[in-house]
Amino acid sequence: MRQFVVCGHEAPTTPEFNLDDLAGGAGRLDLLCRCVNAGLFLSHGIREDSRVHLVLGDEYTVRFSGATARGLHPDERTTAARVRDALDSRQDAIGHMPAEVSPGVELYRMGLAETLDALDGTVVQLHENGTPVAEASPPADPVFVLSDHSDFTGREAELLAERADRRVRLGPEAIHADHAIAVANNYLDTDGYTRY
Repeated sequence: MRQFVVCGHEAPTTPEFNLDDLAGGAGRLDLLCRCVNAGLFLSHGIREDSRVHLVLGDEYTVRFSGATARGLHPDERTTAARVRDALDSRQDAIGHMPAEVSPGVELYRMGLAETLDALDGTVVQLHENGTPVAEASPPADPVFVLSDHSDFTGREAELLAERADRRVRLGPEAIHADHAIAVANNYLDTDGYTRY
């Protein structure tokens, strides 16, 4: 299993946002939707061994699971509509019990710390100041943690300093979060760039 946890700092935590203004009025939800698409979709297929967790305002987490997702399409608007449906169901998320939104999409009433607590695997912080990923072999069950268009907050950085097993960078330049997920998937697909 490969998992991606994306911290959405300005993401909406209520369903009152416009699907036609994902980059502005919806707190860069466009980028978070592209992260879901990069994490789950292949050309003409879906990664059944992948999950993407969108942490919205450190208050809610929307989980997209490739193994059980149905009717999910690789466009930002469809993914954003699923996020909106999830937030519309937030009253059904009780404690750590999720609100089931649609097949493969769940909403949890959990921030970053609780989300990391609930996941099994090797926590890998993606950060532009980390060790080059090519110098490390891929873990069996990676949980990649990355930030949206903003840096990790001080609280998130402290949490990851405690919890992350590794801190890596994917290349010599900082890249968009969705591109980072695509590169991380390629790194895993090629067994650390050793097999094509």
